[in-house]
Amino acid sequence: MYGNGERDTPAWEQPGRFTRGRPGKTAEPGPRGKDGIAPPGWPRGVRPPGAPGWEPTAVAWLYDLCPPGYRSHEVLRRYPLLLARMARQHVEAALAAARHGYGTARVDLKEAVPVHALEAALRMYEYEGSRAAATERAVRLVEEALGGERWEPRL
Repeated sequence: MYGNGERDTPAWEQPGRFTRGRPGKTAEPGPRGKDGIAPPGWPRGVRPPGAPGWEPTAVAWLYDLCPPGYRSHEVLRRYPLLLARMARQHVEAALAAARHGYGTARVDLKEAVPVHALEAALRMYEYEGSRAAATERAVRLVEEALGGERWEPRL
């Protein structure tokens, strides 16, 4: 929605992100971390990456974020990284819908609903947008962990 990727993304949507290489710059190697360390923003109910049985908890959580029909596709069960990608895209679409809804609600609904209902709808868009942004960050962390990323504890 912002047009220029991470550069234009508000800070509140990117808190505590780990250092990554940027396009056009020399890529820094990813952090060499330890198994069993969950980074900030890691989803509740998902065991830390590398802990015994962590992948089944991550897969179950990712399936819960996707439409029910996704469970019938064998390819997503066989390749959890693909499931993470699909879940991320689904959550990103929900975030984009919340942003769009918030941005257009006043104009689209000013004649259709009372002012107090419109204000309640805007609060709902704010809440759902921030929840979707947090979920999107958590999905990205799980996706990175499924791809082999590990983290060091931060003191």
